[in-house]
Amino acid sequence: MSSIINKDKDVAQMQIRFITKQEKYTVPNYPLSVPTTIVGSDLNALVNELLKESDLITQEIEFDFLISSEFLRTPLIEHIGERGISTEQVVEIEYVERHPPPEPQDCFIHDDWVSAVAVSHNWILTGCYDNTVHIWTTKGKHNLVIPGHTSPIKAVAWITVNDKNASFVSASQDQTAIIWDWNITSNSVDCVHICKGHERGLEAVGVNETGVLMATGSWDTMLKIWSTTAGDDEDENDHDNNDEDGKIAAKRSKRDHGKIRIPKRTMKGHKEALSGVVWTDKHEIVTSSWDHTLRIWDSELGGIKQEIPGSKSFFDVDYSHLSRALITASADRHIRLFDPRSNEGSIVKATFSSHTQWVQSVRWSTTDEYLFLSGAYDNNVKLWDSRSPKASLFDLLGHEDKVLACNWSNPKLMVSGGADNTVRIFKTKSSK
Repeated sequence: MSSIINKDKDVAQMQIRFITKQEKYTVPNYPLSVPTTIVGSDLNALVNELLKESDLITQEIEFDFLISSEFLRTPLIEHIGERGISTEQVVEIEYVERHPPPEPQDCFIHDDWVSAVAVSHNWILTGCYDNTVHIWTTKGKHNLVIPGHTSPIKAVAWITVNDKNASFVSASQDQTAIIWDWNITSNSVDCVHICKGHERGLEAVGVNETGVLMATGSWDTMLKIWSTTAGDDEDENDHDNNDEDGKIAAKRSKRDHGKIRIPKRTMKGHKEALSGVVWTDKHEIVTSSWDHTLRIWDSELGGIKQEIPGSKSFFDVDYSHLSRALITASADRHIRLFDPRSNEGSIVKATFSSHTQWVQSVRWSTTDEYLFLSGAYDNNVKLWDSRSPKASLFDLLGHEDKVLACNWSNPKLMVSGGADNTVRIFKTKSSK
């Protein structure tokens, strides 16, 4: 241990104290004197020596180190200097087991760009630029290819999933969203509602936590709310009853067998296309837009609760029910973390800068309040910890063209789709 602490006797020393919330890795919390230039790898070696001395471990454990709620990514003196911490005081350094690297799994090949992905349990839904929707198992079996739309699919979302049946929605540049029922037992799909009302192509769709409402965002700048349930009185029934010989009915395409559904509510406010839609609770929706703003809406009252300005176009937004924070993807290559409820300083709490081109998609972990994914036009998917804004934890390599969508709804699987016509899957293991 002395070789780590005193590796350069000419460098100024300071005192630190190790703390952790992971009790199985607790080391004595007495102050230690270390060089001010010490870096994370040295601290890792130091903690591992202390653990071995206490007979707590038999093999090396990789740790990350937190000072003032941010991971150490620079020499200690630089990190504390940026935060106004004196070298005269004992600095508490929290250590946490490092998140293990995600492992590459399957690659699903499509016939065109994969612009939308959604995961529920063991099922993966994908939307493609050849106007089709696909259902896959997480093991790689291709269950169905679903025609029906007449333009590229830009967003998909699961509504309900159980052992025998599922429902989901696809949103397309053909100005419609279609709600589908999937009989898992017979592996057959029915179009049950065609949602019409937007005047330009759809970009985003989100389903609320109860599964009874969904919201769509479009290039027509409108946010529309729809019922997802059967028997809703917003349906417009088909009017072919007077067609005695049924010729018109016979000529209808498969997609027209469903009822036309009109929106329950249309909300105006954005000045350019909506790029992302996410529900934060039963009634509150957050949208991102090309008009450089985020907006928080009340779907019951139909009004805007808050407008959050940005400096560039937003391409996506996601909300964490664990941290109650928003992350956004932007044209300036940065990801930002917002706390809309913050009363202290800026509501932008962190900026994550590592992608080299447009960031197209962001998704929070559903089980860890700090972790999220991003996908960008630089062909990269990145795994981030919100406590490490200067560097991502891991780059999930494999895509050979722009990443257009990512999803982490299944905690064990990170899924992404891209302009290389593939869906790529990485398996993640919890470090806890």
